[in-house]
Amino acid sequence: MPTDPHPTSSEVAYLGVDELLRRFDAAELTSAGLVDSLLERIAVIDGPDGAVGLRAIAQVADEARATAIERDGERSRGELRGPLHGIPVVVKDNIEVTGLPGVAGSTALVGRPATDARLVSRLRDTGAIVLASTNMSVWANIRSERSTSGWSATGGLVGNPWALDRSAGGSSSGSGAALAAGLAPLAVGTETDGSIICPASVNGVVGLKPTVGAVPAAGVVPVCASQDSPGPMGRSVADVARLFAVLADQAPPDRSDRPIRFVQATNWPTGHAPTDRLVDSVVDALRSSGESVDVRWVANPGPGVVNDEFVVMLSEFVDDLGAYLADRPGDGVQSLADVVAHEKASSGVELAWFGHELFVQALATGGRRGDSYAEARRRNLEWAVSTCLMPALDGADVLVAPAYGPSWKSDLIVGGHTGVVSSWVTTPAAIAGWPIITVPVGLVHGLPVGLAMIARPHEEWALLTAAAGVELVVAATHPLPRPYWRSPRRG
Repeated sequence: MPTDPHPTSSEVAYLGVDELLRRFDAAELTSAGLVDSLLERIAVIDGPDGAVGLRAIAQVADEARATAIERDGERSRGELRGPLHGIPVVVKDNIEVTGLPGVAGSTALVGRPATDARLVSRLRDTGAIVLASTNMSVWANIRSERSTSGWSATGGLVGNPWALDRSAGGSSSGSGAALAAGLAPLAVGTETDGSIICPASVNGVVGLKPTVGAVPAAGVVPVCASQDSPGPMGRSVADVARLFAVLADQAPPDRSDRPIRFVQATNWPTGHAPTDRLVDSVVDALRSSGESVDVRWVANPGPGVVNDEFVVMLSEFVDDLGAYLADRPGDGVQSLADVVAHEKASSGVELAWFGHELFVQALATGGRRGDSYAEARRRNLEWAVSTCLMPALDGADVLVAPAYGPSWKSDLIVGGHTGVVSSWVTTPAAIAGWPIITVPVGLVHGLPVGLAMIARPHEEWALLTAAAGVELVVAATHPLPRPYWRSPRRG
């Protein structure tokens, strides 16, 4: 197997947040030293001229090292800002950060000034260092049914550190790949339906989509307000919990005496036999460890549910993107119609690999005032909450099912997502706006797969407790190595 492209930085690159903080306190490592190591690693691994050309990073923050030096000085004086003091974080390119693009992978927003989103202010207030923005699927994969996950007009195609010709998932592709590649200890992604869970699963990391509204979305390029949520990503449940507490401005509750009751959706397999067998074995091991794990048939979303969600997303996208563009400083596109016109004029760059037919369909919906929106949203919510999730979680805390199967080959020429292997687990959570997390549970054919878990609204800490239990079981039965950096190959 190929080795780490930059082995001299491997030790600090894969340290967890608790260990980094311990080393800071023991004067064994400084924030500036850590940032220097990560920036060197990014230069070697990520850029088009590097050893790999991973393309997970959209742009490095110019002030990252200066901020790290400032945090070191504060630490030496005992002036700690909060639980992320001196810890580098990378942030998805659809989240505004002062000095970084925040363009959602599109040339239509290039040059428009970005100011810190509310969640970025929370990161800075607690001492975090914004190291870079991460590449993503252009416009968060809402542009075309033939889009290639991980490709953007501004950043190119993100690779997967486990196998470089396979997808890093979408749309938080760069955030997942950056974590797996050891480019940062923490990342922030966003999800409408699957955009944190998918890249976390296929890159072998942990990702949490919180309850819609738990983490502020102000300053984030929107898809649809009823389903959008920024969320934390990391290489361990503990790291994700620490980042969630900051993003949501919440303190962990005391759950020491409250066991988690699991229920497995037996009719939500991926259909990929090795993935489903591995997930079943992890659930069996969880049960053998003493956890309460029931099994239950759970309602599947039929074509009508999927179509209603599609109508809702496209209708809200017209309104929400228009409102966002009108408020963002600078000249340029002010509506989705303007974006379509820009992409036609820049078709050699923007439309080189796939079109924007979903934008055209979105414009035709008439937004929330269109004829189809209100009933589609009502039906969607009734199915997701009353038909699916509430019966599934009756008498239980957490619903579990496989997330995604092994990553598929990226193909810009053919496009689309024909190789994606997944269960239905992200759909009801997305429609209802309920929290969902994925934890890596092992490798299938040398590629990571994840177990997803859903909880009731604002029960993120129950999810994190459940995820920590799964993580312990996996560490004892199917521990993950570091990524292989496998070169492109047939098969």
